Amino acid sequence: MPLQKTNTETIVLVSFVVLKLFLHCFLINPVYELHRDEFLHLDQANHLAWGFQSVPPVTSIFAWIIKMLGGGTFIIRLITACFGAGTLMYSWFIVKALKGDLFAKILCMVALFACAIARLDMLFQPNAFDILCWTATYYYFIKYISTNAPRFIYYAILAIAIGFLNKYSIAFLVVGLGLGFSISAQRHIFAVKHLYFAIAIGLLLVLPNLLWQYQNHFPVVKHMKELAATQLDKINRIDFLKEQLLYYIGDLWILFAAAIAFFVYKPFKNLRWIGLSYLITIGLFTWFRAKGYYAAGLYPVLLACGSVYLAALLKTGWQRYLKAIPLITAVAMFFLILPYAYPILTPREITLKKEKFEKLGVMRWEDGKNHHLPQDFADMLGWKELATIVDEVYKRIPQKENLIILCDNYGEAGAINHYSTFKNINAVSFSADYITWVNLDKQIKNVILVTSIDDDDPDRKVEKPIFERVSKINSVKNKMAREYGTSVYLLENAKIDINARLRAEMKED
Repeated sequence: MPLQKTNTETIVLVSFVVLKLFLHCFLINPVYELHRDEFLHLDQANHLAWGFQSVPPVTSIFAWIIKMLGGGTFIIRLITACFGAGTLMYSWFIVKALKGDLFAKILCMVALFACAIARLDMLFQPNAFDILCWTATYYYFIKYISTNAPRFIYYAILAIAIGFLNKYSIAFLVVGLGLGFSISAQRHIFAVKHLYFAIAIGLLLVLPNLLWQYQNHFPVVKHMKELAATQLDKINRIDFLKEQLLYYIGDLWILFAAAIAFFVYKPFKNLRWIGLSYLITIGLFTWFRAKGYYAAGLYPVLLACGSVYLAALLKTGWQRYLKAIPLITAVAMFFLILPYAYPILTPREITLKKEKFEKLGVMRWEDGKNHHLPQDFADMLGWKELATIVDEVYKRIPQKENLIILCDNYGEAGAINHYSTFKNINAVSFSADYITWVNLDKQIKNVILVTSIDDDDPDRKVEKPIFERVSKINSVKNKMAREYGTSVYLLENAKIDINARLRAEMKED
């Protein structure tokens, strides 16, 4: 490749990466705080282990890095944006491996900005790094198929192993790839001894987590059952497929091109396993009623393939005048979905446009009902207010060694720990990972109780007989917050053994 062309492409790639980092650090209106799930993952930095109730260990390592860098909101956003930038780079590498020209690379980059993947890169959750691992896996297998260099098999299995230690759902990709290779012309990969050596190394890498799961009676199974009972069972399979169209509506030209290319484009003759793995994996997700974004890792490679094929079709003749269509479509859709996909509008501005939001289905929460804000946006409000209320109570209590801060859910506990002005305040909950972090070695006499609006005992009839004094301190007043109405109570001077009671409740949960 000529030096000038190399320099040009490097400049273009770096420009997209910088744009990615900029957008995800500044596309959130300052009125919003961190998301409910982010608090849980950030708190894992204080409890490093080979596994957690909710996720494998990789997220906690990133949380620890964030903590070492100061733990500020900007650092959190920057780290997650870096995951998205990594996906951009691997997608660029896929286009390059498929002999795509500069236009194909630019088209792929723009397509990634214009779809739901960019939205998932915004929050500190396992999703952004999950997409990166899926994309890296596809890239390394593509490189192996085109070069027969064994090292790429090892890299692919390494990406899968790290992805497994980040989010277990990559197992769906493994099944899709396994069956995709089996029924394609590339089934000969199963005769390569390096595949099995690589798998052995991958299993060694994930073994500590598997042992942790075994020693803790496989909490992932319990977590998945709870998830299925409370959320996934409410998901309609047809809605899941509709979401695939909605999330990538600006890129449909490119995805349609990819679907055709696997069958008619000769350079892609050896890549049909990609299309087959997509169909199998998306079929599994549909059957198990997965959330729409679970399948996001499948799309960067499809967008890369589609971009290469479109660029080849539009390279010469009168077709070259149509090059602008897929680019304009993707860019236009990005700006159209911007206020709906990113929290750039204030809650008041969203309320004024409520009908438009409802038509797009973004106001529907996991309970299947429409609400005042998109659920993710409502989950980013009210946390600082809650932490301030708890701080006011906390500083009034002289003997903190006999105190426990007990919350209804992990979001409340994590937000208090994150936003509190007191170091090591250590709010806990009987939900998610917090149930394993409750310290009952000290004798509990006083409780700061944080209860959600749907609490079935707002008068504290249960607690009043067992504490000398029960006082309601305050509640979250922000009506736009999902935690609106969450109340804080101070329960003082227990008359019974609170530790024994809490241990009994933990066993029930």
